[in-house]
Amino acid sequence: MIYITGIHALNLPCDLITCGDWHQSALRWEKITFRESEDSIFKDYGIESNHDIPGHDGKYFVANTIRALLDLLDEGDFSNAQGMNEDFICNPFYDQEVFEKVSMLRNNDNWKEIDEFMGKEYLMKWLRFKKDNELMY
Repeated sequence: MIYITGIHALNLPCDLITCGDWHQSALRWEKITFRESEDSIFKDYGIESNHDIPGHDGKYFVANTIRALLDLLDEGDFSNAQGMNEDFICNPFYDQEVFEKVSMLRNNDNWKEIDEFMGKEYLMKWLRFKKDNELMY
């Protein structure tokens, strides 16, 4: 399915208990990032239906906060994902789920950068998860 992701998705409400970004007026809504879910390792995970988009008619499929951040990591867009833990997700309830999904990217060419990013965002929690799940290298 075609869905909205990235920084635009972070600026739309979702069903999760997360902070999101909430700088809607600063975004160029005519340049929305769309992706095809079948082209992703995550498939339809974290994609919500029936969302309104500023300046657009109709309803759209939109990545929730976690999925939008996963897509940013997958693309190597660490600058827009910066603040993932404390600024966007803001809820330790989702840590295990986030770690499990991020670990699915371990075969990506940019895994080293993803790993370093997660270490900065989650500190010892990420290191413990990696150790417990034999992701250490």
